[in-house]
Amino acid sequence: MDLKNKRVLITGSTQGIGAATALAFAKRGCQVLLNGRRPELPAALAKELEESGAKFQYFSADVSDEAAVKQLFKEVGDVDIVVNNAGITRDQILIGMKLADFDQVIRVNLRGSFMVLQKALKKMLKKRSGVIINMASVVGQHGNAGQANYAASKAGVIALTQTAAKEAAQRGVRVNAIAPGMIASEMTAVLADEVKEAALKQIPLARFGQAGEVAQAAVFLAENDYVTGQTIVVDGGMTI
Repeated sequence: MDLKNKRVLITGSTQGIGAATALAFAKRGCQVLLNGRRPELPAALAKELEESGAKFQYFSADVSDEAAVKQLFKEVGDVDIVVNNAGITRDQILIGMKLADFDQVIRVNLRGSFMVLQKALKKMLKKRSGVIINMASVVGQHGNAGQANYAASKAGVIALTQTAAKEAAQRGVRVNAIAPGMIASEMTAVLADEVKEAALKQIPLARFGQAGEVAQAAVFLAENDYVTGQTIVVDGGMTI
């Protein structure tokens, strides 16, 4: 796929991996459609996009809300690429996890991904082209103590990706996923030093990844026309 002037919708793109992905596609000449729950795009990100010469718009919507997702797709119009990135965490060990926290993570990460994917797929199947990239996680492949809800949601995203890829392939639509490992972010910044040190010992490349490195994988999956149904791991070798 030639990315020039392609319309790319990225959910959860006000910070972190989502923002880096928006910038990566913008630099490839795409029209970037950003989404988040905030009423406005953060000024720093808007400035960075403007300085790159990007064409961009921001749409405020909660992807866990069905009516909001319907309205989002009415507003954004035609899309060529969708990056399903919105997600949350509510970490706790299994025996202490509140049902409300389990439900909320599933609602945003899995149900939200399903609703966005479904709306995008309907548009793409009609025109017989398009790419959907779902943001999973290595914990969806291997589990992680204290993240039963998050791991379950991301395992569901991987299965959803594989199923959608099989259903969409005959009409030329590709669906893939990315499974990041430990990525430097606001989430990892607040971890205790001993937790960070323990995580680094598990990573052969001996560092946390950068959001831009995950964004590079998204660009690759958008461009390569012969990859579908796959989950690309970006984890510095942590899960070898």
